[in-house]
Amino acid sequence: MKKSIITFSIILYAVAVPILEINPTHVFNPDWTPHVKIHEVWQLITNSGIGILCLWLVWIKKETKISAILSLLITGGFLLAYMLQDLYGGSMKYLDGSEKTLLGINIGVLGFGIAFILLLFTLLVDRLSLLRKHKNS
Repeated sequence: MKKSIITFSIILYAVAVPILEINPTHVFNPDWTPHVKIHEVWQLITNSGIGILCLWLVWIKKETKISAILSLLITGGFLLAYMLQDLYGGSMKYLDGSEKTLLGINIGVLGFGIAFILLLFTLLVDRLSLLRKHKNS
């Protein structure tokens, strides 16, 4: 279950986000400055690269803790940026005022929020399991 939760979060940030953002509303948006575009593409490449590393850690090296922590940093980073958006003039709304939502919640907040909570859960379960082992030894 732990590997599936981590893999789910990786698919969100390393595959789904690039699919959603390599289009005319983001990477190819004519209203974005070239400087903003390079930061966007850099973030997509970096997060996807970290996702590949995390998949390798989980499925080849059988190391879930580091992969979960890296995935928490990426999903949590988005959630923090969303919470701080008013401080720097950010928004999840498009220039026409529309926003991608599901159940009335922004899809990024919903997806990364679920992933973040599930990742925290995996780390908490690991921690409790480790504490029980030490207590019983």
